[in-house]
Amino acid sequence: MMAGTDKDIDALEEIEPLEVLDLDEDEAAGEDVPSKYFSSSLNPFSNSVFPVLFLDKKLKIIYANPACENLFTGFFNLSGNYFIDVFGRAFEMEDIRKIRETILSGESGYSWKGEARIKSRDMVTVQTRVYLFPAELNIKEPREFVVMFDDVTEENKRLLRTVFLSLLEASKLKDNDTGKHISRVNYYSKRLAEELYRGKDEKYKRIDADFIDNIGFLASMHDVGKIGTPDDILNKEGPLSDWEWTVMREHTKNGAFILSTYPNPMAKEIALSHHERWDGSGYPFQLEQEMIPLAARIVTIADVYDALRMERSYKPALSHELTMAKMLEGRAVHFDPSLLDVFMRISGDFEAIYEANKD
Repeated sequence: MMAGTDKDIDALEEIEPLEVLDLDEDEAAGEDVPSKYFSSSLNPFSNSVFPVLFLDKKLKIIYANPACENLFTGFFNLSGNYFIDVFGRAFEMEDIRKIRETILSGESGYSWKGEARIKSRDMVTVQTRVYLFPAELNIKEPREFVVMFDDVTEENKRLLRTVFLSLLEASKLKDNDTGKHISRVNYYSKRLAEELYRGKDEKYKRIDADFIDNIGFLASMHDVGKIGTPDDILNKEGPLSDWEWTVMREHTKNGAFILSTYPNPMAKEIALSHHERWDGSGYPFQLEQEMIPLAARIVTIADVYDALRMERSYKPALSHELTMAKMLEGRAVHFDPSLLDVFMRISGDFEAIYEANKD
């Protein structure tokens, strides 16, 4: 996370009002401030770690410091463009209106604070706190404004995921026969999602950097609902009876309930639907084909591959080759045929993940 320093705060108090700089008549009349006035000798933000940009009263970006350019690399071109054109979709409409009113009418002393979510298909979403205030201190009607961004992406992600990792650890205490299974399922699912992202199939165009990042964490939560499964069923040696299977299958609904508070619906979808089958013979709701959420279909392949590779009290471990043969038998029955074809193409990566992360 990027955070301000005392030096950054002091810099705000030391900014020269632009009217006292050596401007020519056109510049003094209100034209855009040339880039020479934002050289390192005059601009205290040029070397700041805090992302900063300057706007004129028309909301045109007249300067972005290197930290700001770096934060938004892959998202936008900044300098010379209009703030609303660049960041419009990152704010709520009410926020856009407030920003405009703040600059035009001087509402709240020409100052505003809020939040923005900057997103693209190729880059993981950046979450920032945003602060806007006049660049010209003690000026009745300022012409230039500072916008500061505080990148809280990693902080928010860490806090959120720490809470749910605690639930995952609790579920592992219940199901102690999983070893590194949940970590491998994360790796498999992320790898398969990456391959779909790189492909040209229009069906998977909605897979973006956020989807890959999220499934690489949330796939491990697929069995968190087992925290509510009785120990004598969960850890029984040998096959389960019919009524025991009925109880066991409830872990999908329990997991969906537990993860219903996670802000991304992918979490609930994976927990609820990773045991659904392409032909509609799965559980808990006998969904079929593309009624099954995409993330759940991906995790199904990852989960079954790893389960076949693992030794359990009721079954031996299978080799990669035998596992692949078993998986192929489930094409268009258990598994989405298109996804399975992609899986088969990169199956060597799955084998490498398993070997690198053995129990």
